[in-house]
Amino acid sequence: MAWAQQGGTAPSPAVSTSGAVIARILVEGAQRIEPDTIRTYLKVREGDPFDRARIDASLKALFATGLFADVALRLEGSDLVVQLVENPIVNRVVFEGNKRIDDEILGQEVSLRPRMVYTRARVQDDTERVLDVYRRSGRYAVTVDPKIIELPQNRVDLVFEIDEGPTTYVRRITFMGNKVFSDSDLRGIIATKEERWYRILSAGDTFDPDRLTFDRELLRRYYLTNGYADIEVRSAVAELTPDRESFFITITLDEGQRYRLGTVEITTTLEDLTPDRLSDALEMEGGDWYDADRVEETVQNITEMVGALGYAFVEVRPVVDRDRENGIIDLTFDVREGPRVFVDRIDIEGNVRTLDEVIRREFLLVEGDAFNAAKLRRSRQRIQNLGFFESVEVTNEPVVDKPDRTVVRVAVEEQSTGELSFGIGFSSDLGAMAEVAVRERNLLGRGQDLSARLSWSQERTEIDLSFTEPYFLDRPIAAGLDLFATEEDVSDESSFESRQQGAAIRFGYRYSDRLRHDFNYSLQRQEIRDVSSDASLFIKEQEGVEVVSMVGHRLTYDTRDSSLVPTEGFQISLGNDVAGVGGDARFLRSDLRGAAYYPLGDELNWDPEWVIGVKGHAGYIVGLGEDVGIRQRFFLGGSNVRGFESAGASAEDVATGDALGGNWIADGSLELRMPLGLPDELGLSGKVFADMGVAGPPDGVPDADMNYDASLRASLGAGVLWKSPLGPMTIEVAVPVLKESYDEEEFFILNVGSTF
Repeated sequence: MAWAQQGGTAPSPAVSTSGAVIARILVEGAQRIEPDTIRTYLKVREGDPFDRARIDASLKALFATGLFADVALRLEGSDLVVQLVENPIVNRVVFEGNKRIDDEILGQEVSLRPRMVYTRARVQDDTERVLDVYRRSGRYAVTVDPKIIELPQNRVDLVFEIDEGPTTYVRRITFMGNKVFSDSDLRGIIATKEERWYRILSAGDTFDPDRLTFDRELLRRYYLTNGYADIEVRSAVAELTPDRESFFITITLDEGQRYRLGTVEITTTLEDLTPDRLSDALEMEGGDWYDADRVEETVQNITEMVGALGYAFVEVRPVVDRDRENGIIDLTFDVREGPRVFVDRIDIEGNVRTLDEVIRREFLLVEGDAFNAAKLRRSRQRIQNLGFFESVEVTNEPVVDKPDRTVVRVAVEEQSTGELSFGIGFSSDLGAMAEVAVRERNLLGRGQDLSARLSWSQERTEIDLSFTEPYFLDRPIAAGLDLFATEEDVSDESSFESRQQGAAIRFGYRYSDRLRHDFNYSLQRQEIRDVSSDASLFIKEQEGVEVVSMVGHRLTYDTRDSSLVPTEGFQISLGNDVAGVGGDARFLRSDLRGAAYYPLGDELNWDPEWVIGVKGHAGYIVGLGEDVGIRQRFFLGGSNVRGFESAGASAEDVATGDALGGNWIADGSLELRMPLGLPDELGLSGKVFADMGVAGPPDGVPDADMNYDASLRASLGAGVLWKSPLGPMTIEVAVPVLKESYDEEEFFILNVGSTF
């Protein structure tokens, strides 16, 4: 009888195996693998009786190793002969024809590496992996043909010949079942976009099945936040055209009806805790449209508030009671005692570079604390906000033999924290601009921030070196050191140039997530130089060097949803500076700043990008036994009141027209941001605004020697913001509506910058 596979030869039928005993096991065809190693895979040994089942098991065991391309077992007399053909060894893996995706990226995807054993199954798997990489980048017409080049000593080069084909774009996205929101509205919500010429710098119009799955969740969340609690995204089907160059996507929805909130209440079974004590945590009230995001925010607010009141083990459940006939949802937040669970330990993994303590200090929980889901969510957000990690996953799981204990596991994936940026641009105030900056936000994995910046413009040159330790002396106090040097040309406004060099130390801490307090001390050398011969006498008197030694602080309360492009919330800050602790200057300066943002879309059912913003600023400076120098005064016009040149609405010398500034200022702005009805990918949005302000006169200048009027200046304007490939660009036009005859006007304002 014979046992053979993939070309193995069988012994003569005349050979009988009945009662045979294996005398020897002979191995033929082995090159790299020792015969003794091969024998260890067999299920029989020399001296064992010949057993058909064990021989079959031996054959399967040899193939299962992946080391052999062909295996045959045969009996010759009392000898068991193992005939082998070894799989070759991979010498190198090569990609040919790939232009869009680098060898390095493809090499990370395939499993075969040099010095590994070549198998057809692995090659097939790797071919699929390469195809998947291209499909994720929108190329469904790609073909991958694996080939081998045989080399001496049973080695091979593996070559993946790739024909990338054209990019597979999304030609059309169609929605079925939507009655409330138009196809255009819903296309603006999802991440997948239709092919358009202006999307050359984005990949949103290439087909990605993972992105389409994400789109379903985006649509569901959009409807849930707008009151449609019964929304169902039934299907999202992508059809590839016969030429394999385009996709047609059809998304089918069942919107259901829109619900308003009826009663919104809190119930609790916790002892000595009444619902009234938690009412401030509610993010909604009866009559509002149902919003799933606000429900989640309320759950977190109640959990945090109850925890702050001393209740360690709580569970908050939102109970929804639908009245479909009347379109009403009654919402009850049920607060009850949760399971008594404590944190056993916190395990962190994935941080190769970042020290454990940098992550642990962001946790609101420590080992031994009562487990709190809200604090765990907030801790995850704090770690994510560090900006050191591409992804942060925080989970908890029970300890097997301790039911009242849980282990918190933190899995992070680090990302690059070093930055090298270059910038070019143009500003109406400063002219042409250029900037280069180097920054490391996680120095040596300790969370420290080190940066250096050089900026140049036609009117101003600045060098800054900054270092920040976020946890000074292992306490949540951010301490830092700044070195700086500035050279500025204000000849057009005030007929002089200035230089400034100095250093500052600072530290700050948070009273809460919203309230922050910062302190600083700075020592500066300020020089007024190159004063024009026809400059104001009051400026000529200040020519020379002055040393300013100044201590200050700033208290800030911030509820804005974003520090870059806020849509709701407010910020208010108060700062004070005192100069005179050494140095030449003596003055006290205070300023108050505030801003509030309100989205109009919620109330008026408009696009959520309709946002109204109000900003205000007031400042006052007083000399301590001497007049305030021109470098410290306030100037009106330019960025604070558009429509006027920089310092163009300030007090000025009646003879020379040089701006002299003032000892107090008050300015404000009302601005409405709005969409322009264009595709989001163009990055265009609009705004209309009204600016106003008034500034005081300077000390030490007689009224007869200056043009000054404490009247209100105001302007109206409109603008367009473009997130261009060269960086953010703002184009504004402003017209003064309240002004004085000597004011300097500026109708057109352009700012454009780039970082790459």
